[in-house]
Amino acid sequence: MGKAWLPFASYNLWSQFAPPVGQERWYCDMKRGYAKVRKREPEVTAILAEDTQPQRVGLLAQRGVYEFHADAQRLANDDGLAQVSQILRLEQESHGVKERLNQILSKYCENPILLGKRIFSLSRGDEGVPEPIRIRCGNYAFHLFAAIDCIFLEPDGTLHILDFKTGRSDFDERQAFVYLLAASYLYPQRRAIASFYNLELCKWSEPITATASQLNAVRIELMRLAQRHEWEKKQYRKNPVDFERIFPPNPGFQCKHCQFNRICQFSTREIS
Repeated sequence: MGKAWLPFASYNLWSQFAPPVGQERWYCDMKRGYAKVRKREPEVTAILAEDTQPQRVGLLAQRGVYEFHADAQRLANDDGLAQVSQILRLEQESHGVKERLNQILSKYCENPILLGKRIFSLSRGDEGVPEPIRIRCGNYAFHLFAAIDCIFLEPDGTLHILDFKTGRSDFDERQAFVYLLAASYLYPQRRAIASFYNLELCKWSEPITATASQLNAVRIELMRLAQRHEWEKKQYRKNPVDFERIFPPNPGFQCKHCQFNRICQFSTREIS
């Protein structure tokens, strides 16, 4: 039998409720409504099945790192870069994606940050939805979803959770806290730290740690988000005509880059 249904929370949901500092102009409740509440409607499902260029770059970059370490010889051989490019079938990607991936893979070959590390787990990036972690907060229970890119072991046995980034966005410490909370349930006997590494900028964040009180605050915040999200879903299902009231739009320049702009009546696609 499958796991019993529970409300859910994740870093992705958190970021859709409140964007990272500096990205407020991209925030739109209606986008969350389409992605999280109306995702089974045919038009929305079709859009969600299409990777945006940033999503495609991130997915292939993660897969590239995985393939470099799936065969230790690939980082040692002169044709290792070509092998990984062939595995990823980069020749079938758009020019923009192919160009960025070639740069990312070349930079990783020059500075393979996981080489010599004791890799505990390394995701391909295409495994799908991770197993939920059941979290209880008081009398409320919810599922936490946390797709972790990589965990390696520090010399003292500490779990180092590493999240790979692409693009130019700043690191969001909230994501690290969510992963550290997940680790406290998955590996309760192990100390854990977290960090980010941008594969395009070759930039590594400072290591991030969390105290028990900080993790409890994150747990409470995620519970609050799970509750609010479920309430909003129920409100929409009772009154679908209230979609724009429950999930208010934020039209503006950012509509040009929103994947839902072709079905959103509030989209300002004509802004130049």
